[in-house]
Formats: sequence, structure tokens, C-alpha cells
Amino acid sequence: MYTINRTTATTEMEVTSIRLERELKEKLKDLAGNQGYQALIRDVLWNYVQQKSGDYQPQFSRTDIRASVDAIAQQEERCVITGEVIRPREAMLLGLTIDGDMVPLSRGSL
Repeated sequence: MYTINRTTATTEMEVTSIRLERELKEKLKDLAGNQGYQALIRDVLWNYVQQKSGDYQPQFSRTDIRASVDAIAQQEERCVITGEVIRPREAMLLGLTIDGDMVPLSRGSL
């Protein structure tokens, strides 16, 4: 996952209460590091909203991909380089990023 750079002041945010399992909260804290788990949750939610709404802005470049393997999409995906929709059962690539994450890639993106 990547971090979205947002500059919204906390005074412009609304307070929302959410209940999380203790184990989930601890794992989020571990993953967030210095960023803080609330900022990580906001990033996760913004990523989800952008992907589902069609406002997706690719955040990777070809140089971020270390290796790729052929794959078949099992559900709708979006290429992390071009933003192109990859349909279920369509040939695609899985790219290994410089951070060790596997990300969806369209066949022509590399």
C-alpha cells in the first residue's frame, strides 16, 4: 500500500468513532509506524473510495516494479501504473514492487 499525501488540517476533519478489535488496532499501529494508525486508516479508506469511484490516480511507475509474473484476474482490478481496469478472467501481470508488495498490472503497462 502507498500513502496518499493529504494536507487537510485536523481542525477541518470531523470526529468519527469506530470500533476496532484490539488485535486489529495493534496491527494497524505496527504497520503505521511513525505515520500513526489513524492516518493509515484514512489512507486505506481514501484508496478504497478512489478505486471504487473511478477517481483512481495511479501512484506507481515502471521503475517501482522489480519483477512480474503472468496471472489471470479473479476479480476486477486496476493497473497500478495506468489505472486501466482489468476485468475478471482477463490476462494480467502481478508486479513485485520495490517494497515487496504484489500489485496488479495490465499486460501492456510494462
